Amino acid sequence: MSEANGSVVEIRDVSKRFPGVQALNSVSLDIKPGEVHAVAGENGAGKSTLMKLLSQLEKPSDGKILVEGKPVRFRNPRYAQRLGIAMVHQEFALAPHLTVADNLSLGREDSHAGLIVRGTEKRRARKLLERVGLDLDPGRRVSSLSVADQQRVEIAKALAVDAKVVIMDEPTATLTEAEIDDLFELIEQLKNDGIAIFYISHRLEEVVRIADRVTVMRDGEVIETLSKGDFDESKLVRLMVGREIDTLYPKEKAEIGDAVLRVEGVTRPGVLLNCSFEVRAGEILGLAGVVGAGRTELARAVFAADPIASGRIELDGKELSLGSPGEAIAAGIGYLTEDRKGEGLAMQLSVEKNITLAHIPGPGIWIDRHKERSVAEGRQKELDIRTPSLHRAVEALSGGTQQKVVVAKWLETDARVLFFDEPTRGIDVGAKAEIFKLMSHLAARGRAVVLISSYLPELTNMCDRIIVVRDGQTVGELKRDEFDDERIMALASGMEREAA
Repeated sequence: MSEANGSVVEIRDVSKRFPGVQALNSVSLDIKPGEVHAVAGENGAGKSTLMKLLSQLEKPSDGKILVEGKPVRFRNPRYAQRLGIAMVHQEFALAPHLTVADNLSLGREDSHAGLIVRGTEKRRARKLLERVGLDLDPGRRVSSLSVADQQRVEIAKALAVDAKVVIMDEPTATLTEAEIDDLFELIEQLKNDGIAIFYISHRLEEVVRIADRVTVMRDGEVIETLSKGDFDESKLVRLMVGREIDTLYPKEKAEIGDAVLRVEGVTRPGVLLNCSFEVRAGEILGLAGVVGAGRTELARAVFAADPIASGRIELDGKELSLGSPGEAIAAGIGYLTEDRKGEGLAMQLSVEKNITLAHIPGPGIWIDRHKERSVAEGRQKELDIRTPSLHRAVEALSGGTQQKVVVAKWLETDARVLFFDEPTRGIDVGAKAEIFKLMSHLAARGRAVVLISSYLPELTNMCDRIIVVRDGQTVGELKRDEFDDERIMALASGMEREAA
């Protein structure tokens, strides 16, 4: 531990340059044992780059990092773990086909005469699981665990290397409210054990709740570090974006018309049962429910990404018989998937090509390159897509900018109905406000919008009606003047009888 200020890690005047980009500029901060130090900022502010330097995925261009008062050499992530720095990634770094015990011992297997000693592995795994509050068989495959349990296994992996500092990157992105409460209890236990936690999240209400200190970054620089009691959500937003945001939920007034999409009795055995709803022109309809309730599966069924056994789907009063997403797009249905990297974008392709991917300009099989460029430039200007070049691969963009590219792609289809599935996951507060503004604008222009979100304030602020989904069924409908967080959660968890 540093004798100067009791810090377990100190970052001193660290900079990082990539070709043509100054990702970090003379950044300094520290973290103490038993402290939650949140790092907040918009996408592209430098948070991820800073954490990659700490975990030795990247090497700094200038400056130094000290662990327990000693400057560290830069070798590789395994060396960072030996120093006591572990990272819990937003996208878990687990081997799903292996057991929990195997994952917790990966790279540190206990062997004798070239053979792995399974009994020792399991005993060690049980102790680690007990520390993170998991009572399960270490012999279970990771793929059989819930998302929340997989996250705890990730944290147990960090403890397996005797971590002094644990970096948590968007740890609540896929958790329910109850699971978030459980995670925060675990964080308190880790703090009591003297473990320091760097906490990265775009959910500022969580930062206010859990952080002892917050460092706000913008454009690769530290703007300010604040102690608990000196910050709230509004102050953090101002520091992050460098300006006032009038409202995070800019809902325009829209004239709600006739039903555009009507879904009746959609069933997919073992997944969906007799699901029905409708969404009208100018309306934003919310689909609420806990993770795994069937909201995404329902959207995918309507989009013909998954087959259905029975049910009826009508668009503008005309029954559809859809065999593929391509047919759904042609009919006028768009689906912005929650997995923008895996399904929403072609990550190695350029911004320009991604924007026109769902509606390629040109006669027949030929691509009109001039029109492709013109379309992309128009959408770039309309949505303020910030990229040095339309030829830049989308994998190089921030999460918020990637999401805008997804939206631009679907705007090119002129879809009558647009499903937004967790559209703000992993993007910063400024980008969230822009996405909601666009969503509201689409509804005001007569489009029908369906918003799927696990974060209730998004639904209650943006939606005109909310349909609650539970166990693959639509179990309740609430109009705007009936919105109530407790009632929504009661319906979603089965604690309240179905609403009329």
